[in-house]
Amino acid sequence: MDAVVLAGGYATRLWPITKDRPKMFLPIGDSTVIDQIFEDLEADDRIDDVYVSTNERFAEDFERHLADSDFEKPTLSIEDTSEEDEKFGVVGALAQLVDREGVDDDLLVIAGDNLISFDISDFVDFFRRKGEPTLAAYDVGSKELAKSYGLVELEGEQVVDFQEKPDDPKSTLVSIACYAFTADTLDALSEYLAGDNNPDEPGWFIQWLQSRQPVYAFTFDEAWFDIGTPESYLDAVAWHLNGDDRVAEDATVENTTVGENVHVMSGAELVDSNVDSSIIFPNTTIVGSDIRDSIIDRETDLENLDLAGALIGAHTEIRNGD
Repeated sequence: MDAVVLAGGYATRLWPITKDRPKMFLPIGDSTVIDQIFEDLEADDRIDDVYVSTNERFAEDFERHLADSDFEKPTLSIEDTSEEDEKFGVVGALAQLVDREGVDDDLLVIAGDNLISFDISDFVDFFRRKGEPTLAAYDVGSKELAKSYGLVELEGEQVVDFQEKPDDPKSTLVSIACYAFTADTLDALSEYLAGDNNPDEPGWFIQWLQSRQPVYAFTFDEAWFDIGTPESYLDAVAWHLNGDDRVAEDATVENTTVGENVHVMSGAELVDSNVDSSIIFPNTTIVGSDIRDSIIDRETDLENLDLAGALIGAHTEIRNGD
């Protein structure tokens, strides 16, 4: 069995934090979003090759990241795009990768910006038992949230209806970007695209596929985060920290209150400040400021500020009162 980790997005909703870095490299504790996926795939002996589907713009970032890691399975497969408006869409990019890499085995497909609470090996176990295309499904608990995803209706464990981004969801069980396809299903990607169907979201392909053959759902309960917005990234870090804080040993914290769900990274300096529910990247200096629900990128210098829900890009200098 092979695997594809989808890592080709440009994450414009997280700019400026992700303007010059893939969002998959955003830290979650001591790891990154995508490394947690790589670890699961590396540990499962049933997974042979792992293709990392990314774009030309971030190809060198991924090359350096993988070269510095201990992972042996991942290899890059580069999309011929460097800007958001050049994207093929997820289904289009996946079909091109299958053709480009000559994939002819069962295939696991997972988004590299998914923080999931289940072991990928459990998902593969379920897929092997069913022997049919399989998706992972999660109850988001809100019909308003469900409008943004693919809605899954089940009879037992079989998908009997699938609606991508419905205006009026009947339930809150949605498909997340984790799929497994049998080898004989891969040709359906080209058939789907040849029919002038939507190439953007894999949910449209699943909706089309489900009407033609059995598709099953692996459901899980604990947690799932689709890290595409500042809010979802902060929520993912908060879930990981579970109300605690994480302050790097070489960070400096003087006369500063560090609240819940705060991650302060290496070399950061916090003086005469209050920080709550925020992420402070390396070598950032914050003096005399109140920072809440914010993401402050590396090597930034902030003084005498009151920030809530802020995204501050790297190498920024803001001093109130200068």
